[in-house]
Order: sequence, then structure tokens, then C-alpha cells
Amino acid sequence: MNEVYINRIAKFLPNAPVANEEMEQYLGKINDKESKARRIVLRNNGIQTRYYALTKEGIPTHTNAQLTAEAIRGLFDEKFQPKDAELLSCGTSSPDFLMPSHAVMVHGELGNRNMEVNSASGNCCAGMNALKFGYMSVKCGNTKNAICAGSERMSSWMLADHFNKEVENLKELEEQPIIAFNKDFLRWMLSDGAAAVLLEDKPQGELSLRIEWMEGYSYAYELETCMYAGADKLEDGTIKPFSDYPSEEWLTKSIFAVKQDTKLLDKYILAKGVDSMKKAMDKHQVTPEDIDYILPHVSSHYFVDGLYDGFAKAGIEITRDKWFLNLKDVGNVGAGSVYLMLEQLMSSGKLKKGQRIMLCVPESARFTYAYAYLTVC
Repeated sequence: MNEVYINRIAKFLPNAPVANEEMEQYLGKINDKESKARRIVLRNNGIQTRYYALTKEGIPTHTNAQLTAEAIRGLFDEKFQPKDAELLSCGTSSPDFLMPSHAVMVHGELGNRNMEVNSASGNCCAGMNALKFGYMSVKCGNTKNAICAGSERMSSWMLADHFNKEVENLKELEEQPIIAFNKDFLRWMLSDGAAAVLLEDKPQGELSLRIEWMEGYSYAYELETCMYAGADKLEDGTIKPFSDYPSEEWLTKSIFAVKQDTKLLDKYILAKGVDSMKKAMDKHQVTPEDIDYILPHVSSHYFVDGLYDGFAKAGIEITRDKWFLNLKDVGNVGAGSVYLMLEQLMSSGKLKKGQRIMLCVPESARFTYAYAYLTVC
């Protein structure tokens, strides 16, 4: 088996940063009224700026595939050119199409050469699953290199226009024309962007990160769905797919909106995160002292203290000086968030050879968790 190194990392964040008070200028107002949830959600999540692939008129400026391709182009120079890439592995929870897959659309944007392509679907863990596919390919010698990416373009899913038909339907039914909190909540949580890494079987340049191991854990066998789109949740906790609804209800019930069961989120996201983190650390005999930086993907600063306390109670307390986050500045970019954190850390000048980094990514969709342990070389 080969060693696998992250030798390059690049990002692409579209347009100018968007401040909290500007969000409704981009996303619009549902029923021409300011959201009652917006201020509460923003106060808890701690995000101050984020990026949208939109103009202020709500016109898209980039597709998800274009965002990803722009990040990947940042990996290329005279030493590593597009023709040198052997594998492309991309993860996202907001592909531009149901089909073709996201990664083949990115490949089409790059237009570089014939190569293997892999698409990882899902939610936040999709970016880590894309990374693991590339890691395993290089490790077993199937390819000498792999480009792996995580990205999102959620802004176009959150435009007010997508919800107005439901509001009109509620008015016709003489019901309160207010969009449910499980939909409105996520309009103030999610943002756009992409980042990519180059994996190779040998270290290159002044700074490389060796991937020691990667692990994943799913709790779907015991927990119901928490975050979903293209479906609606029934009283028994199951979700009904969009294809089983009459097409007119796709609009009148905002079936394709991203929704989250916030009660389930609050009850399980930290508990299962602590449980899976301890499983990964115990399996590989890693202690808190073996971690110099932890990069936890959190959707909201609301969860940070609870996660820290949970680790401490489980005997895996990682002191706060080791925590590295950039949620406040770039927002929650789902499958791209851990890549964006790692890019900022690698560019910070803080890393020293021999240090160890833990990547932690939770996914609330049906409670999945992914981890990677890296050594600075």
C-alpha cells in the first residue's frame, strides 16, 4: 500500500461576502414579509458573512459544477497540469441535476482528459466520501493521484420564489400563509462555495499532509431522517419521495425545499458525534494529546460548547486552543466546509512538521459521521 499525501489545496468562493443584513436582498422575502426566524437563527449560528452564487436580483452567477471546477483550477500550474490528473472525485448535497451526476458535470467543465470520475452524494459527509474514494485509489495504487472536491450551491434552492406558490395555496385554504420553521430555518444556515485537494503517492513542495486513516459511521439503522429535500416527512417518521406526490404538490407543498427536523437535530447530533469520534479514536489508539488541531464541521456555533463538553465527558477532551473553525466568515458550505477549513489552516503559516490534524464531519440527514487523521510532513 502507498502512502497518500494532500499536496495542494485550493478554494473558490463566489462574488463578494454577504452580511447578515443583506441576506434577504439576495434570497428575497417570502410573501413579501421579513422572516421571523432569521434573527433568531443568525443569533444562534454565529455566522456573520457567507457567499452566494447569486446577484442581488437573485440571478445565478455560477452552477455548482462551475464553482467546483474553479476551485480545481487553483490546483494546476506548470508542475501539475490538467492532463496529469488521473481521478476526479467530487461530493455535494446540492448537485445541479438529478442526473447526470455532479462529478461528470465538473469533468465536462474542466475538459481536461479521459479519466475515472466518481460522484459522492449525500449531505455534509459527501465531501469526505469523495476524499476517501480518492485516498483509497491512490493508496492501493490504482492511480498515482486524485483530485477530490467538496462543494455546495444552496442559495438557488432558498430563493423566496420557490416558496411563494405554497404561500398562495395556504391563502386559498384560508390558513396562515407562513412557511414552516423546518424550511425557513435552513434559509439562514446554508451558503455556497467549493474547495479541492490534490492527493499524490509522494509528498511534494514545502508542506504536505499525509492521510493516516479515514473512518465513517452511520446511525441510520436506529434513527429516522432529520434533514431532507425532494420529500416530505409523514407522521410515522418515514419520508415520502417527490415522485410519489402529484406534480402540482411539488410547488404547493414546497416538496423540493431543504427541510430539517430541529428537534431530532438537537437530540442526536452531538450525542452520536461524540460516540463516533470516540469509536474512531479508540480504533486507531489516538488520544487527545495526539491531536494538535481539530477541524470540526459545525453548522452553528450553537453546537460548539455542547460538543466540547460531550468530548470531555467521554474522556476525549480536546482543549479549545486546538479547535480551528471558519464558520463565522464563510458560512456553512456543507460538503465543502471541511475542505475550506483545511485550506485556511494550510495557508495560515501555523502548521509545523509532525503535527497531527483531525477532521470531523457530521451529517444530520440521517446521522452519519466521517473522520480523517492527518500528519503534517
